[in-house]
Amino acid sequence: MTKISILGSTGSIGTAALDVVSHLKNFKVVSLSANKNISLLKKQARKFRPARIAVGPEELKDESLIADADIVLIAVVGSSGIWPLINSIKAGKKIALANKESLVISGGLVKKMASRYGARILPVDSEHSAVFQCLDGRDANDVSKIILTASGGPFRSYPRKKLAGVKIKDVLNHPTWSMGRKITVDSATLINKGFEVIEAHYLFDMPYEKIEVLIHPQSVIHGAVEFSDGSVIAQMGVADMRIPIQYALTYPERKKSPVKKLDLASINKLEFFRPDTGKFPCFGLALAAARAGGSMPVVLNAANEVAVKKFLEGRLRFTDIPVIIEKAMAWHSVLRNPDIEDILELDTQTRKYAEDISLG
Repeated sequence: MTKISILGSTGSIGTAALDVVSHLKNFKVVSLSANKNISLLKKQARKFRPARIAVGPEELKDESLIADADIVLIAVVGSSGIWPLINSIKAGKKIALANKESLVISGGLVKKMASRYGARILPVDSEHSAVFQCLDGRDANDVSKIILTASGGPFRSYPRKKLAGVKIKDVLNHPTWSMGRKITVDSATLINKGFEVIEAHYLFDMPYEKIEVLIHPQSVIHGAVEFSDGSVIAQMGVADMRIPIQYALTYPERKKSPVKKLDLASINKLEFFRPDTGKFPCFGLALAAARAGGSMPVVLNAANEVAVKKFLEGRLRFTDIPVIIEKAMAWHSVLRNPDIEDILELDTQTRKYAEDISLG
């Protein structure tokens, strides 16, 4: 019996993971955590009967959450995911990682710690899972580039001048994926794809110049790898997060899944476009933070979280999100090798600075 801890169990990834587990006969849920959706957490607890339940970001620091687990699925949203990730690494756990922010803000530290403690981090994001499957243990020296795809979000075809007036409901109407509110906004601004570039850099030990992003509205190809001989291997599938979740949980095996199969004959076309950084400046800011390195991604992430929160509360226009991020990045002087205390302190400082920014 494989024992699993699912942190962030009431979110879109967490609920999909529990559905996957319910179809796998040899998995036992030993702990669950949630932030605010207590009613759903209670239902999950009654069904899966975990030994440990946690509520709120502070309880994520508790090592007992992951103590009995063979696999820890980290699907919480935000920088609070760094605590269970660090605890899981120190405990040498197999980690299924769906928390972007922890790698964005502390990828260098995480990579060193994972090597030191012998922890295995498996990607859950559909794009990184796709690349992971395409690489399949191949020599990194044979890779010319890796390709991450993006649906383009709800505003791919919008004229740039219309974006200032979009409403919250428009932003949350993602054309392909069903996700939480914060990540859906991140997808609409394309900063999510910038985060994924930083993640890919650390997950696959790949220089930024070898990571390409393409807009692919059909969301059939989730990622690809181009090799030195010119061959391109791509992973395809329906847009259902249960596929990459299950692969991370059962790796290196593949198990039968309740997910419907991809019908190639029904696909009329596959389109690919380069991202428009003029219309979606958050993507360009994320790449700039990646190139700056050091502590700059910490500022990128914290300012974005504050800006998205303001937008969802009706205190900010959609097009003001990159303004907040850019101001915060301009305010910051990069620390080259921040430790975990530096990262957490800077995260707090940036949130306060971004919250106090007034755009008139």
